[in-house]
Amino acid sequence: MTLQVESQIKQYALITGASGGIGYELSELMAKDGHNLILAARNIEKLNELSRDLNKKYNVEVIPFKVDLTSEEERTAFINNLRDNKYHVSILINNAGFGDAGCFAEVDWTKTDRMIQLNITALTHLTRELLPAMIDAGYGRILNIASIAGFLPGPNMSVYYASKSYVISFSAALREELKNTGVTVTALCPGPVQTNFFNFAGASESRLNTMMKPAEPKSVAYYGYHSMMKGKGRVVHGLLNKLMVFVINFIPAEVSNPIVKRLHT
Repeated sequence: MTLQVESQIKQYALITGASGGIGYELSELMAKDGHNLILAARNIEKLNELSRDLNKKYNVEVIPFKVDLTSEEERTAFINNLRDNKYHVSILINNAGFGDAGCFAEVDWTKTDRMIQLNITALTHLTRELLPAMIDAGYGRILNIASIAGFLPGPNMSVYYASKSYVISFSAALREELKNTGVTVTALCPGPVQTNFFNFAGASESRLNTMMKPAEPKSVAYYGYHSMMKGKGRVVHGLLNKLMVFVINFIPAEVSNPIVKRLHT
């Protein structure tokens, strides 16, 4: 499914959070299909290793960028670098994100603020800066990594759930705005995935992590990548997750909120 665009300009796919998990697997899938890549993350050692590996295996151009997307200064410098070097990003994958667990009144504000900056602000900022060129070219694909957590409130992970609700809502609204432009927006909503998410969030012992079998990142990446390339809108990974999202519509908040709260303890 190699990108086909009538243009002499070299096309790139930008993947944030590419050093591990879903982002790592997406990088592999896209390089295999012949896409030139721009990979962004904080861990430059892992990015350099991944870039060399993908270049050697698939003979595509892979450009690694060390950037902390929670920092407005670093994010803006990164965007300016893309612009100055005339990298035309025709595919944007906003994958970077993290969660945090705990009662909101007791969580560390610095970590919460970084989560908002990464899950919401960076995603929105990158999309705003790279979207006009896609519209001008008449082609673009945007994949925003959301979560089934975005379909309901999440007591004891309140900000994370709210941030993913934003991603789902923003993606749907933007998709409608972009009709007939050649640019599509896909919101990928997986359930728990076998990444370092729960450890970083301080929720490795939560009922949600121990009761539900996490999906493999490769499976989630494959589903998201092909859904994006087909121009699909909101997609939920996994049959059980699809069923859960459907059932949520019929459960009152007075019932679902205590259940979710218990899952995060």
